[in-house]
Amino acid sequence: MPLKRRKAPFRRLITGIVAAFCIALASTLVVASPAQAASTCDKGATIAMGKYYVTNNLWGNGSGTGWQCTWNNWQSGDTIGWGTSWEWSGQAYSVKSFSSSVLGWHWGWQRPGTELPVRLSDNRSVPTTWNYSVNASGTMNVAYDLWLHPQSNPDWSNNPTDEIMIWPYRIGGAGPAGTYQTTVNLGGGTWDLYRGWIDAGNGVGWNVFSFIRTSNTTSVNFDLRDFTNNLVNRGWMSNSKYLTSVQAGTEVFTGSGQLNTNSYWVDVR
Repeated sequence: MPLKRRKAPFRRLITGIVAAFCIALASTLVVASPAQAASTCDKGATIAMGKYYVTNNLWGNGSGTGWQCTWNNWQSGDTIGWGTSWEWSGQAYSVKSFSSSVLGWHWGWQRPGTELPVRLSDNRSVPTTWNYSVNASGTMNVAYDLWLHPQSNPDWSNNPTDEIMIWPYRIGGAGPAGTYQTTVNLGGGTWDLYRGWIDAGNGVGWNVFSFIRTSNTTSVNFDLRDFTNNLVNRGWMSNSKYLTSVQAGTEVFTGSGQLNTNSYWVDVR
């Protein structure tokens, strides 16, 4: 079963012909979508979209060869549309990239108005909707990635203590870190729940919990609080923790494809 590693320090590895092809692809995408305002193929580059930003996060590209590009399509208030395309080869069981929209912390803060962090014990609702389409081959998933900290306002130097992943879609045998624990019904779906530990090196690590939908869907509408409460009620995570970040994107192991987010929104209430 594929195991994944978390975000490592960025190193620019896409050069020469690969970079030129990636940039050319991004230019083609701009022409094809007149509403598109910005695109990037650069590792770690971001595009601001209101309270969110879209990031071309290529954290695992050292385990393979290829490229990924990311672009924005439209924004209306706190609802956004964006997309990403990729082509990766290399180690079959290592994630190469997680291009995503980010709300809140990601080893620092970039955008105002996120309404995060929020303490779990406050029992705030965190509703979200996500409608997307996938055209891909190889091994990948579509996932929410939630980060939690013990402090109320972490900065770039504060590593998380807990990570929650929610996979509504996967192909090619993509699997989460950790081991299977149980199956739960949440958010209008059935999910296999995994529990594990991420060793980020240099004595740094965190708990990881993954909810893997037992059947794929390309449209979700649920409250992220239901997933955090499930873990708190099991005694696996303290409700004194702070939800600091909600990310949504695609983890790519190998293969090629494109994810189009037709509509995405998340709020803290």
